[in-house]
Amino acid sequence: MSAHRADEPVPLRSAPGRWIILATMLGSGVAFLDGSVVNVALPAISRDIGGTFALLQWVLDAYLLTLSSLLLLGGALGDRYGRRRVFSVGLVLFTLASLGCGLASGGAELITARLVQGIGGALLVPGSLALINASISQDDRGKAVGTWAGLTGIAAAIGPFVGGWLVDTASWRWVFLINLPIAAIALLVTRRHVPETRDPDISGPPDLAGAAAVTLGLAGAVYALIEAPAHGWNPITVLAALVGTAGLLAFPFIEARQSAPLLPLSLFRSRQFVGANLTTFTVYGALSSALFLLSLQLQQTLDYSATAAGLATLPITLVMLLLSSRMGALAQRIGPRWPMTIGPLVCACGLVLMTRVTPGTSYPATVLPAVLIFGLGLSVTVAPLTSAVLASVGREHGGVASGVNNAISRVAGLLAVAVLPPLAGLSGLAAGQPLGQGYGTAMFISAGLCVAGAVTAAVGIENTCRVSPLPLPAVNHACQDPCTRNAR
Repeated sequence: MSAHRADEPVPLRSAPGRWIILATMLGSGVAFLDGSVVNVALPAISRDIGGTFALLQWVLDAYLLTLSSLLLLGGALGDRYGRRRVFSVGLVLFTLASLGCGLASGGAELITARLVQGIGGALLVPGSLALINASISQDDRGKAVGTWAGLTGIAAAIGPFVGGWLVDTASWRWVFLINLPIAAIALLVTRRHVPETRDPDISGPPDLAGAAAVTLGLAGAVYALIEAPAHGWNPITVLAALVGTAGLLAFPFIEARQSAPLLPLSLFRSRQFVGANLTTFTVYGALSSALFLLSLQLQQTLDYSATAAGLATLPITLVMLLLSSRMGALAQRIGPRWPMTIGPLVCACGLVLMTRVTPGTSYPATVLPAVLIFGLGLSVTVAPLTSAVLASVGREHGGVASGVNNAISRVAGLLAVAVLPPLAGLSGLAAGQPLGQGYGTAMFISAGLCVAGAVTAAVGIENTCRVSPLPLPAVNHACQDPCTRNAR
């Protein structure tokens, strides 16, 4: 491991800083890649191991279920037991599960391995941001988060193309086996170059009751949001929704009675933390529903192939790759309020332009301007938003804060995809049928969500988290920047 102490954050451009970004980018990158790479492999999986459509759907959904359910727990475990340690465990789990997926001989084995992959991913995604928050110096954290966001976004975007190439040239099994060398490199870099950090104030026994409540709550909610749009509200789905609701409602009452809670409720006293997470809920709900419906519109109304539809939205990722680190650095200088207010408004403009994607429209004149403007809005929003979440709680709670924010973004996306189509009058359409006027209605609703996110940021975000010449706060300081203390 590098010689710097764990309680001494390092500059982003230093050798230790670059190693930290590499490790976190590779670790979370394989988790994001696996969320999108499997889709194109499903036909080949079906031909090889058989199975019903429902089984193939659960090859996708099993990963999403455990990943979304355990994000908060994964972040909290890192704060308690060591962020590097938990991140490393996540890499090992993800690697072993990827090997299991690649060697699976039947549907049950594949789904089981995918469930374990999701567990590993739940340790990697919040852990990566927590490591950046704890290990990168205050002046560089915004740019570091932006760099991480841009590079991991590329991993998610290239997933379908990498998956298609591997299926065509080798086998669907390599869609999973390709994770092995990437995760191995990430583990080696993590063990050798990433310092260990944890919350020094956590003591007492672990909060098992809180962990059970929030995990069951998220699992029930996510299961219901996955199953209800596809299969309706059957008894199992209703039961899952009830269990999820009960778990999530009970969770804050359980936490209030714990001496060392999984999620300190004091975090919600921070206006910054609450405002940033509410903005996350609206913007990521709009993002998920818009990209879902745009893909359907391109394929079912404009007769794009699946590959062409994926390429059509690639400019969003390219814009984010080019601008995210710059937007993170800008927000570090001027504060997060204005980027988090302007960004969602720009996204809303892009979504309004997407309503013009109708039969007979061309890609250069209609689709491309819409996705470029939408991508610009996301670039302005995402890195400042993530930095604001982490800055609002301080280094010691970076893992649980990242877990909360990631869980909210996942649930918001699932909820929007489940609820928005019926609101727009799309729920009664047969498979493959053009979306019609409901598509435009849904895009306007998504634009409204982005406007709501902008208003939330303008009202709820304090514009005080900016770089100052003051010295770095101590490890146990309540926030990332001394000036943030007044905003809490």
